[in-house]
Amino acid sequence: MSGGGGDPLDGFDTTIHAPHRLRVCALLEGAGEAEFALVQNQLGLSASALSKHVTVLMDAGYVAQRKAVRDTRQRVWLRLTRRGRAAYQGHLAALRAIVKPSDPAP
Repeated sequence: MSGGGGDPLDGFDTTIHAPHRLRVCALLEGAGEAEFALVQNQLGLSASALSKHVTVLMDAGYVAQRKAVRDTRQRVWLRLTRRGRAAYQGHLAALRAIVKPSDPAP
């Protein structure tokens, strides 16, 4: 995570940068909270592959899960934590800084 006013590249986060984890964060930021099965369907991942990526994000403190029984089945909802949202926003700022032209055309 990047502190205020520093180099935007300080926000580059290798945990988030992996393509599937980046997509998970993007989806959750837009949705607020999403059921595991919806995230799996949207990203086209197997349950085991998504679970591995979510575990990495949870271990970093970026994603939280909520479990509940719905329609007699155990369901899992995912959401970005405050820390995860800040890390994701910092990572996006770093990516923008990387791809921004260093010498803009007149």
